[in-house]
Amino acid sequence: MQRNARFLRSNPGYVHGKPRICVGITGLDPDVRFDKHRAGIQSNRFVQEFGLRLLPPLYALYNPLTYDEARSVEVELGIGMRESGY
Repeated sequence: MQRNARFLRSNPGYVHGKPRICVGITGLDPDVRFDKHRAGIQSNRFVQEFGLRLLPPLYALYNPLTYDEARSVEVELGIGMRESGY
């Protein structure tokens, strides 16, 4: 995936070898949402094709949040991850 043009355009600072992390919000249990992604149900193409597992240590401390809180945290986490080379 690191050579995928769309991925590289969206993540210009990606550091080869770091895990590729999808940041998102859902009202579902994260395991259920991940399974839906993998099954192609309302799926992110990259998660469907390349998703391996969830990383609970990265999201467990944020649950539960209100929808507005989750939207704000999603943006902040995404920016932070990209700035860190993910």
